[in-house]
Amino acid sequence: MTIGNETVTAETVKNRFIGKALQPRTLVAVFEDHNLKMKSLIGREYERSTLQRYETCLMHVKDFMQLNYNVSDIPVVKINFTFLVDFEYYLRSVRNCGNNSAIKYIKNLGKIVRICLGNGWLAVDPYLNYKPKQNTVHREVLTKEELSRIKEKKFIMERVGTVRDMFVFSCYTGLAYVDVCKLKRSELVKGTDGNLWIYTSRKKTDTLSRIPVLPAALAIIKAYESHPQCIVKDTLLPMMSNQKMNAYLKEIADLCDIRKLLTFHIARHTFATTITLNNGVPIESVSKIDGTH
Repeated sequence: MTIGNETVTAETVKNRFIGKALQPRTLVAVFEDHNLKMKSLIGREYERSTLQRYETCLMHVKDFMQLNYNVSDIPVVKINFTFLVDFEYYLRSVRNCGNNSAIKYIKNLGKIVRICLGNGWLAVDPYLNYKPKQNTVHREVLTKEELSRIKEKKFIMERVGTVRDMFVFSCYTGLAYVDVCKLKRSELVKGTDGNLWIYTSRKKTDTLSRIPVLPAALAIIKAYESHPQCIVKDTLLPMMSNQKMNAYLKEIADLCDIRKLLTFHIARHTFATTITLNNGVPIESVSKIDGTH
């Protein structure tokens, strides 16, 4: 039950009766506690980039409250539908966020609200009637012809050729950059069908992926099985930083006369379309292979 801005529970009644007043939970305090706990789990349950998104969201929340309410913090019981609508408007107008960026920050805040609801600090879910619409993002993919051009191109610099191979491997497995980086030799196994499979856990979703090793991917694995970096780190492939790889991929796009902004992330979407769906593999099977479900 809520009276005014206070959620009334058995505990609050008892504390009032014995003269013990509880300090109300505040949004910034709960948010900071969440971020502190997330920080301690970096590398185990969360990526640093995920923490950075929540830290940026908290910064926006603080600035928004200062601008709109002239306060540095508010009791969580004051987070309501109007607060969400005004915060979204602030993100779009003052912060000049695009639609999807604004919605992502709203969703980040939503996790903090769920913590408050779960602990009984907030009685009514302010998201109940709040339905933001996220625009569909058009994702670039390579056509079969464009991918063939990249595969068959001869490069003078060995490092450029290596980046091309890592990219092509991702195109034929659907694995994201971070997943290829951590791929161990022990995750390459022979399945019950007698063929080679990759059994790995996707870092982003922590879901198990079972990926058939297609001939193009197997050829790349074999080409690097004696690479010093792979031997020392016990990995399947000699990956380098994502920033360096994307820089080389821009050069590869120019050399192969491809007018798309080539990044390592495109490889994953190319797998889901050009390599699988265009060859009659149902979308449900692709989801199971790439670990999205």
